[in-house]
Amino acid sequence: MLNWIDQFFGLQENGTTFKREVMAGLIGFFTVVYIIAVNALILSEAGMPLEAAIIATIAASVFGCLLMGFWGNAPILLVPGMGINALFSYTMVQSMGLSWQEALAVVFVSGLIFVVIAFTRFSSMLSVAVPHSLKEAITVGLGLFLMLIGLEKGGIIEKGSSSILALGSFGEPQVLATILTFLVAIILFIRNVPGNFLITIVVGTIIASLFGLIDVSQESTSTLSSADAFSVLGALSFESVLSMTFWVAVFSLTMVIVFENIGLVHGQVTFINRPDRFKKAFQATSISAMTSGVFGTSPTVASVESAAGMAAGGRTGLTTITAGMLFLGAAFFIPMIKLIPNSAIAPILIIIGGLMVQNIRNLDMKDLSESFPALFIVVMIPFTYSIADGMAIGFILYPILKVAIGKWKEVTPTLYVIAGLFLMNFVFHVIG
Repeated sequence: MLNWIDQFFGLQENGTTFKREVMAGLIGFFTVVYIIAVNALILSEAGMPLEAAIIATIAASVFGCLLMGFWGNAPILLVPGMGINALFSYTMVQSMGLSWQEALAVVFVSGLIFVVIAFTRFSSMLSVAVPHSLKEAITVGLGLFLMLIGLEKGGIIEKGSSSILALGSFGEPQVLATILTFLVAIILFIRNVPGNFLITIVVGTIIASLFGLIDVSQESTSTLSSADAFSVLGALSFESVLSMTFWVAVFSLTMVIVFENIGLVHGQVTFINRPDRFKKAFQATSISAMTSGVFGTSPTVASVESAAGMAAGGRTGLTTITAGMLFLGAAFFIPMIKLIPNSAIAPILIIIGGLMVQNIRNLDMKDLSESFPALFIVVMIPFTYSIADGMAIGFILYPILKVAIGKWKEVTPTLYVIAGLFLMNFVFHVIG
């Protein structure tokens, strides 16, 4: 058996062992397992039943990790992506007016386009078409958006009159619990404590209970019926497929998942010195993203936390398969996951958002035709509370500024088309 595993995954060839791969998978799992609670809570903001969102998150993570392990043979964990889940709940559902069932259909169609791109030369074409500054700006804008959501969830800021944001009451139990949990989270994080986010959730839940924020009732810890648990499985709806809103959502989501994963997968296979695995790992990522809509969750991505398993020696798909099987076991802890309060999740959103914002250092501030469109994306995503609208403004402004200074040749034909589509969407909204 061990000989077959060695030959299939190429353990000796990649300078690793069965034990090292399993341990790397264990470490990777405990680094990213927080996503079950965080993703489910964000999906519930779109109207999904929390219990079903938990099951969907686990199912998509198990499938994604197994697919990456057997097909991609790389130690890259595929789990629902932070930032993209915010796009799903707060932009596509709350802002654009799609139901969560229709948003799942958007996920499936976007994933299908992603699959076509991953299995053809379109991936390199799109990567070249969109300038580096806009790609980085999307990441930074998503980071600010996550920080905003985290601050709101923790009660540190709140919407006042006319939806103007204001400081929350620092005497409120939820705010105090969030602040104390954040201090624990940031200290654990900067000290690079293994499993720091998981520890944060546990400690944060204990702190919340001390402030009386958790209601341990019979209802909240009851066993799920199969009907409730799988109510989002295959629940995607194509009722709005002929509407402009549906396709604007598809376009925006496709842009985000394609460019984010191109960067993530390329960086991760380079980190383990296995660039030859990029093609199949990228393909596995695309298939997993497409099936996320069927499972009932926002798209999976190549998680940043995969680096923890790689740093522990993970070099093959055996690391990912180990993590996938551990995700399967997490299904038995759903009653406890449901008790996790917002004050325990908010600090994690703030920290992850802060990490993404650091990409602003990669922007060229000297060239205003590059920096201004990028900065508009960064600012408008949180200010409009819409990732799609924020992206649109930057993508429209970029070619306009390049044409204005006579550098229209620096804009690819593909980007002109993308900008035109975004502009048409704004025009249709004004006419409507």
